[in-house]
Formats: sequence, structure tokens, C-alpha cells
Amino acid sequence: MGLTAAVLLGAVAAQAPPCLAWTYHNPILYADYSDPDAIRVGSVYYLVASSFHFSPGIPILESHDLVHWTIIGHALARLDFAPAYDLPGPVNFTDATAHPKLDYALGGYRYASGVWAPAIRAHDGRLYIYFPTPTEGIFMTSAPRATGPWTAPVKVIGRPGLEDPCPFWDDDGRAYLIHSVVGAGPLILNRMSPDGKRVLDAGKVIVDHPRHLPTLEGPKLYKRDGYYYIFAPYGGVVHGSEAVLRARSIYGPYEYRTVLSRGTTDVQGPHQGAYVQTPSGQGWFIHFNSTGPYGRIVYLEPVRWKNGWPIVGELRPGATVGQPVRSYTAPDVGRSYPAVHPQTSDDFDGRTLGPQWEWNHNPVASHWSLTARPGFLRLKALWAPDLVAARDTLTQLLQARDERVTTRMAIGGMADHQKAGLAMFGVRPSWIGVVQRHGRRYVAFADAGRETLGPPLTAASAPTGFVTLRMRVVDGRVRYSYSLDDGHTFRRLGTRAVMYFSWWKAARPALFTYNTEAHAARGGIADFDWVRVRLPPAAAASR
Repeated sequence: MGLTAAVLLGAVAAQAPPCLAWTYHNPILYADYSDPDAIRVGSVYYLVASSFHFSPGIPILESHDLVHWTIIGHALARLDFAPAYDLPGPVNFTDATAHPKLDYALGGYRYASGVWAPAIRAHDGRLYIYFPTPTEGIFMTSAPRATGPWTAPVKVIGRPGLEDPCPFWDDDGRAYLIHSVVGAGPLILNRMSPDGKRVLDAGKVIVDHPRHLPTLEGPKLYKRDGYYYIFAPYGGVVHGSEAVLRARSIYGPYEYRTVLSRGTTDVQGPHQGAYVQTPSGQGWFIHFNSTGPYGRIVYLEPVRWKNGWPIVGELRPGATVGQPVRSYTAPDVGRSYPAVHPQTSDDFDGRTLGPQWEWNHNPVASHWSLTARPGFLRLKALWAPDLVAARDTLTQLLQARDERVTTRMAIGGMADHQKAGLAMFGVRPSWIGVVQRHGRRYVAFADAGRETLGPPLTAASAPTGFVTLRMRVVDGRVRYSYSLDDGHTFRRLGTRAVMYFSWWKAARPALFTYNTEAHAARGGIADFDWVRVRLPPAAAASR
């Protein structure tokens, strides 16, 4: 017995010859795809995740086997919900009393806000993604296929303070929206128009058990064998567990059970996620676990059903609640597929950025280019007091606990007061790069705002006009080095910098430039030739 058609789209794939069994290992994605939700469309699986203040928003990943994933795009081209998503606006220096830092404060920001936990569903031949911004409301975007084009977001509920929406179309055609409130709990159910664009009532609280299910959030609503099921985590992001609630009526009353908790594992808080089924009827649960500076990484758990309740993960002898598996026989998807992984490295040879890249807040389009110098990413420096305030900072996710990122940067277009380089971006960012002072350029290291100058760069010391910059990430710390001979030899600079979980997101590698002098005639440019990411062999799931 499978889920209702309100959850799955497309015909079940034709029976294929069985493939050889193989074993996957958790986590399936050692990357900050926080608050994951997923569905199956035919024989393909799609996963979406929260993206907060990063733009474009809502990454979409694709898989054929639930273990190996690639990035196929984003649902939101920009975050156009409020001016603060652009970081500070232009400073007006025609007014002699204007002060750049005051203007920055007026410009505002949306760190820790933006796109929170999304939900993806299929209905009537289209895909729908619902997501909240805690300061603006709940929105919906839809598309005929996962690659888009996605419609401009529609505001479904226009008030702040809401989180974790999930739509549901019942067998009778009625549409509903379940969600929580910022701070987690209670769970609220709204009737919704059949087209999914607006709610029809003020909503009704259907679950509110602060004693037994504290901090209840992230609800995902399904229907199976006449029961309505809500998969929802409780107990907090770091040390919580996963509950499942069920009722014969969508409005309840709901009974509940804890179905997944830490148990004897090192997964301290198996949290919010998605239930999916393979074409053969196997059940699987995709969820995250919070890992400090690496963010909320993704796990895959087997699910079997007994007496109308799911058993998630593995049951220890004598246990009644499942715990995460370290490894398990991979999902039965009917055939074997090549092992693929999210994109990382980039030569900047195309006319568009690869799908692995996200800007910190919305970028300023006039100040970055892939065509001004073909084969390079050009960043033009804008004024900022520090890296956290700098616009056009380009980031991507770490994909392993142990990772090396290297970039080659041309420095010939830099200007006084400019800084440019490779950063580990977060609340207390660290970086290695080049700074220019009084016409002279230096290699520099910075950690939480404290800069250390390295050697000056001259025609003799950097004859190619390029500097190669490298970060090595190991166990939550970053070691930086640089090369002046195109990567043949590297020299360390600075101390091992600590990475931080920042604004609900992991620390992430970033390319940046900014100019600290607001009155500079020009900000300067930095041209990045390429970015190369090296992951350890253990980062890939083995067959």
C-alpha cells in the first residue's frame, strides 16, 4: 500500500531486472542542505533545502537512487521580498553629513532570515514549492518540471512569524496547508484554494503538546491506508528526535509516537526531513543532523511499516524507537546508476555560474561578470566596512569534513584600500587574499577581523600577476596558504582559523572583494581564473 497520488506524481516505473545489491554509508550528503524535503516523480527524486539569506534561493538536487545527488538549479532567481535582501544600498556622499556605517545600518540585512524550510510536492502535472520567510510570510512557486521555469513567488499567507509550511491535496480535491510558528509549535492547518495560491481561513491548531512534543516543527503531511500522517521533529535542532502523528481525520485528534532518536549513535539529533517511496514500494526517510560549523548534513534511513506505524532506521534489541543507520543496503530502484555528486570546481568558462554557487544576499549585477574577461569571474569591489557587509560575495557549500579549496586570482586591477581573496564565510570569517595600501600589494590573512600582512607582491615576487590561494578544512578549522609560482609551491600564512555555524547556516568557502574606502575613485577589480575543490575518497558513498 503506497502513499496517495497527492504525494507522488507520474506512473510507477516499469519493472526492471533486479540490480546487484550494494551498501551506502551515512551521511549521504556531508553538506549543509538544511531542512531537506524530497519527492519522487516517476523514477527520479528531487530534494530541496532552506537557503536563508543566500541568493539564488532554494537549491534543487536530483537523484536516481536516493544516495547520489547533483544540483540542477534553484527555485528562486533572487530574493525580492524586501530591500534588506540586497545588503546596504548605495551611499549618498553628496550630503556632507552622510556616514557610510550609518547608511549601512539603514540598508539593513537579512542574515538568519530569508528562505526557511521549504516543502516540495507534485499536483496536477506541476511541481509546487512552499517556503516561509519569517519576516514576510509564506510563499509558493511552481513549475512544470524541476528544472523550471519557476513562477514568481505568490504570497499565500501575508504575515510574519510563520515557519515550515507543507501543502497537501486530498483525494477529494481539497487543498490544505500545514505549518508551524516561529519558535516551533503548535501545528496549524489551513484550508487552501485548489490552485494553492491562498488560504481560505484563519487556520486551526491541530497539534499542541508542549509537554510531550516540545518545540514541534517541520511538519510534513502524507496520507496512507486511510490515515493522515504528520512526520515532525521535536525537542530542538541539536538534540531532538522525530515523531510521527496519525489520525483518521485531517483535523485530528492525532496520536503520536517517537520513531527516530539518537539511540547509541553519534547522530546527536536526527531531525526534520521527508518520507519517500521507491517504485517497488520501499519506504525511506531523508533527514538532517546538526554538526556545528558543517551545518545540517543529510542522512538516509530505511522505513518499514508495522501495524500502521513506521519504523525508521534500525531497532536495537529491546528498543521501541529506531536509531540512525551507519550503513545499509541501498534503495531498490530497479537498476544501477552512476555515482554522481554535487558540483564544486569551476573554470568560469561559461556564460552563467554553475548551480553550486550562491551569493551572500542578492548580488549587484553591474559589479560581477563572466564575460568582461572571458574565462574568468570578475568581481568589482564595492564599499564595505568588513566582509560580513560586503556585497557580491560568492559562496558554495562544503561537501566533506576534510576538503581543500584552491583558486587562482589576477591582481593587476586592484586599487588602494581593496581586499580580495578566498574566505571561510560566517559570523567571524577568516580569509587569505591580497590587500592594497598606498599603491603596494600584500598577501594577507585575516581571522575574525584581525589582519596579518604577509610579504609584499612585486614584479619580482609575483611575476605572473597571479596569486594562487588555498584553504584546507580539517575538523572544523581552516589552514590557509598561498603560491606565487602558479601552484608549484605553497607557503602557509596565519593560524588555524575556527569555523562557525552562522545564522542557521554552515561556514562556507567564498570568493570576495570589497573596498574599505568609501571615497575611493574606483573600487578595483579581482579576476578569478578558476576554483578547484578536492574531496577525500571517503567523501563519496561506496558501492
